[in-house]
Formats: sequence, structure tokens, C-alpha cells
Amino acid sequence: MLRVGLTGGIGAGKSAVSSRLAERGAVVIDSDVLAREVIARGTDGLAEVVEAFGAAVLTADGELDRPALGKIVFGDETARRKLEAIIHPRVRARAAEIEAGAAADAIVVHDIPLLVETGQADRFDLVLVVDVPVEVQVQRLTAQRGMTVEEAKQRIASQASRDDRLAAADVVVGNSGSLADLDRRLDEVWATLVHRQGHGPDTKR
Repeated sequence: MLRVGLTGGIGAGKSAVSSRLAERGAVVIDSDVLAREVIARGTDGLAEVVEAFGAAVLTADGELDRPALGKIVFGDETARRKLEAIIHPRVRARAAEIEAGAAADAIVVHDIPLLVETGQADRFDLVLVVDVPVEVQVQRLTAQRGMTVEEAKQRIASQASRDDRLAAADVVVGNSGSLADLDRRLDEVWATLVHRQGHGPDTKR
């Protein structure tokens, strides 16, 4: 089994990369999906979030009110770390369960937006970083997600720097071009992953 950590800044196109790796045969474990699952209605994770932040973070039907929670934790590092302490261990445990069910010769891609920020690079045989210039991130966030330029810059600044992500990378996927460009690059990357898988995890770096 080859364990790959996949990350990239907001707006870099990491989801497009993970979906294309899945099409090529990777087992993709999406931390964003798991983060929603572990604090879904009725879970002990949601109960702990409510205990930490109050009932105001719930909707009328008992679901997590994500915008309300976001207002509490965005820009408040103490609150954010408290939330992460609830979510991250549960996400890692669930990811380990999924990985344990994968085939012995699988290429398992852990899609983790905050891989660098949470110091997880060394947990993987190989780290793949989706990279675009900051100005491309801003353009995409304003055009595709309706953010103002200032909002986009704030979100980008709240994550690891581009240099820090690149420093953690074993493989870089530039994603400033077309989807056809991305597919060509991912054909190369997939060949690299298959080669690494065939030679075992000791080939890291």
C-alpha cells in the first residue's frame, strides 16, 4: 500500500485532482467529508461541539449551523483549536478505518486541506501538493465562490503559506492551466505513484 497525503490551498483545485486520481484507481479518503460525518446530527462529536460552543451552533432541526459556528471560530485561534481538538482525532480514526479496508496493493490518497498546518506530512509515504499562485487563488475565490477580494485574501492568509506547502511536497501539481493540462500532469503523477507503490514506501523523498 502506498499512502499519499494530498493538499493544496483554498481555490487551488485540490478536489479536481482527488476526483481524477480516484478515476485512475486511487482509494481517496476525503477529510472534509469525514469532518462533516463526525459532527453530523446524533453523533457524540456534535454533542461535544454543542458542549464547547453552546446550543446557538445548532439549527432548529438539530443539525450543526455551520455559518454560526464559523462566525465563532473564524479569526479566533483559541476557538478554532478547540474545534479542531474535537474534529481532527475523530477524522483520523475514521480515515484509519477506511484505509484498513483497502487492498494491500492500493494507492490510498488522504485528501487533507490542512495537512501542512496540522503537521501531518511525515505520516505519509509521499506528499502531493496542488499549487497555484496566490493571485490565481484570489481570482477563483471571487469568481467561483462570490467572495470579495479582501475575504479571499483573509481565507488564504488563514492557511499555510505557499512556500510552506511546497517545502512539504514530494510531488507538485501545478494547476493554473486548463483541465486538459491538469489531466496530462496527472497521467505523469499517476505513473509516479504506481512506480512508488511497486517499490514500497522506503522510496520517500
